[in-house]
Amino acid sequence: MRIKPFQAVYPNLDFITSSDAFFSKVKWEYAAYKKNGFFQRTAQEAVYIYEISSRQRNYTGLIACAAVEDYDEGLIKRHENTIATKEQQQMDLMISRDAIVKPVLLTYPSVKEINELLEDYKNANPIFYETSFFETQQKHRFWSITDGALINKLQQFFLEKVGKSYIADGHHRCSTMALMHKRFSKTANDARFGSILSAFFPMDQLEVLDFNRIITGLNDNSLTTFMAKISQLFDIELMTIPKKPTRKHEIVMLLNREWFKLTWKPEILEPYKNRPVLLDASMLDEKVMKWILGIEDVRTDHRVKYVQGVKGLEDFRLKALRYEGSVGFCLYPVALEELIAIADMDKTMPPKSTWFEPRMRNGLIIQDFGSDH
Repeated sequence: MRIKPFQAVYPNLDFITSSDAFFSKVKWEYAAYKKNGFFQRTAQEAVYIYEISSRQRNYTGLIACAAVEDYDEGLIKRHENTIATKEQQQMDLMISRDAIVKPVLLTYPSVKEINELLEDYKNANPIFYETSFFETQQKHRFWSITDGALINKLQQFFLEKVGKSYIADGHHRCSTMALMHKRFSKTANDARFGSILSAFFPMDQLEVLDFNRIITGLNDNSLTTFMAKISQLFDIELMTIPKKPTRKHEIVMLLNREWFKLTWKPEILEPYKNRPVLLDASMLDEKVMKWILGIEDVRTDHRVKYVQGVKGLEDFRLKALRYEGSVGFCLYPVALEELIAIADMDKTMPPKSTWFEPRMRNGLIIQDFGSDH
């Protein structure tokens, strides 16, 4: 993997009284914020150690630019299909802002030498800047590495020891940068879009959480008919106390304000026994969404709503109650090994199959294309 330093744009914290309020608007207001002095540019190129700390744990990664060529050559592996309309939205945003305001989250097998270098640098050097978020109870810290010899050492480690990385968050940002690089570099010798702002976190620093579904209607099935069809697919158990699924092939369903534990029947799973990876999300799409609920494409059907599992069952319940006659499904988290296997086979997962922690925030560190020309 090729990584590059870059000249970053970062917030002027003297102008910010509430991180939660300010950074929630950066995605849309960056150009105005920058014009009015809320952001400043570093004097030289650097890479950045990035630490996110909460009450539960700390995460440490590296912010640098990845080469678009690595994405084109398949060294940055994806596990989701991109959608043309979303790529267009991303392109419009990037061109209007002339910047990427949030890094793509990339993960790779942990490398001892990289981990030790980052930890040693953190312990020996002052923090470049830090900010806290009340809503998530998180602190985000950055250390700037400007020393050319140290950057070269990191680049060599990534070239020699990180053969490929995997997109955890940011499929559309990656594909959009590749499209822009292809279009603009040929017509105007424009190198602005040759690299992708990325946060590299080793796999042992990532958590994969559940991503759940709410469907806003039963496709004209009565409750009785719907449950009869569900019973053909699952063993069903009424839950007196709602809990998330505890293992693979177990799904928790919320229907008519009642919670049910669903377990795929053995005869339903039997035809898939030789499949290298069998995801509950894929089975749900095929057997329930399509067959029972009449949803042909979960990527485009507006009846399907996605809810991050990190927000808990009560948040899920309240969102489901917004839609009368809805049904909700809570899934067991996809294993990171399953995601890697799918990406390595050049296969894709259903949309919104995974929720990764840590989460990047818009506006904390920015790749401003204007700094390159």
